[in-house]
Amino acid sequence: MNKQANEELQALVDKALAGDKESLESLVAKVQDIVFSISLRMLGTFADAEDAAQDILLKMITHLSSFRGDSSFTTWVFRIAVNHLKNYRKHMFAHCPLSFEYYGDDIANGKIEDVPDLTQNVDKGILAEELKMACTNVMLQCLDGESRCIFILGTMFKLDSRIAGDILGITPETYRQRLSRVRKKMADFLGQYCGEYGSSRCKCKDRINYAIQNHRINPLHLDYTTAQEFPIRTILDVKCAMEDIDDLSQDFSFCKPYKSPERTKHLIQEFLNSTQFSIIENS
Repeated sequence: MNKQANEELQALVDKALAGDKESLESLVAKVQDIVFSISLRMLGTFADAEDAAQDILLKMITHLSSFRGDSSFTTWVFRIAVNHLKNYRKHMFAHCPLSFEYYGDDIANGKIEDVPDLTQNVDKGILAEELKMACTNVMLQCLDGESRCIFILGTMFKLDSRIAGDILGITPETYRQRLSRVRKKMADFLGQYCGEYGSSRCKCKDRINYAIQNHRINPLHLDYTTAQEFPIRTILDVKCAMEDIDDLSQDFSFCKPYKSPERTKHLIQEFLNSTQFSIIENS
């Protein structure tokens, strides 16, 4: 960010800390979609991501006085989010960890032909798309937390290695090396097991009922196909693109950022209305 933009943002922070509600709301609105998207990719489900995103946004609000403008505001929020999510233990996959071996075996050997029709008259094309997005997001849970975070920052947000390294507390060179390794691992798995992004015979349309039976998708509650995407280019202060380190970008088109659900926004708004800024003023 340039000096003027930093000064304007710091002024917004100062106004929020002084009790200006509109300034605080502007800061929250600036980052809430980013916070939800990284939470979703790190934790694997919409419900867990909503809970974590609320925690992160509240932590941002209550620690606002610690922002000094040494980095961009978005980078500062990324750091809060990453530190929170890497140690987050309240999500489903913290208690039911996955591995590429387990997930690959399920894809290869799941008895999909033995399952009756469970679609409840919902269009199979929509359900196949829902499963594709859900499956690839859950696949990220096969990575350890640090690798998952590196993959998300580099592949979905396309952060420059200097920014990402600063967020993670590692050197840009170390970040680039780890990102290259984890992207190759993901690409290899997709190539072997996925018929949507690789050369496998596995197709989402054939696994719809199996996925419903195993509670991986719900035909009456579609998360991914009803969620709104938001363009990465709107993240103005981290738009410096990641360096080209491999030719795998096209393999990860599933890694899309989504807007924060309305219910999350409403809960944050209720929090802002209820506290009258007493928390941030006294923090």
